[in-house]
Amino acid sequence: MSSKNARDNTIIESLLEVRRVTKVSKGGRRFAFGALVVAGDGEGRVGYARRKAKEVSDAREKASKAARRDMLRRKIPLYQGRTIHHDTFGRAGASSVMLKKAPPGTGIIAGGSMRALCHMVGIKDVVAKSLGSANVSNVVEATLRALLKLSSPRSIAERRGKKVNQLSV
Repeated sequence: MSSKNARDNTIIESLLEVRRVTKVSKGGRRFAFGALVVAGDGEGRVGYARRKAKEVSDAREKASKAARRDMLRRKIPLYQGRTIHHDTFGRAGASSVMLKKAPPGTGIIAGGSMRALCHMVGIKDVVAKSLGSANVSNVVEATLRALLKLSSPRSIAERRGKKVNQLSV
């Protein structure tokens, strides 16, 4: 077994949404399906994608492959490997999300798509609230934007040219 296949086995995916979409043409209506998939390794890497195809299974497969490719672009820093470093806020379209750091044993207190995304990243303790529109695509995008705003103390110290113990609280 190659190392690529071994790495693929640790990736978990979640199908968040399947929609039937219609293209109206002179000859009539053409139906297709759109799928939204989130993929992650549970260790800070996450990706998502929306793809369309004539069949649900094809749409899901295309979205799955695209989400795995998207995963390689971003890494979310985790505090103690279980929660986020600090409270954060994200916005996409009319959707806004708020994520708060939580003590051990809290679990993922979040709704639908936010819960799935946090699980894919590997967050085990977080309190999250979705505000505004409940559009699944926008909530996923807003959650990802909020997570990408996170910084670890080490990265903050590097940006400031200091050591971690020199940072003020």
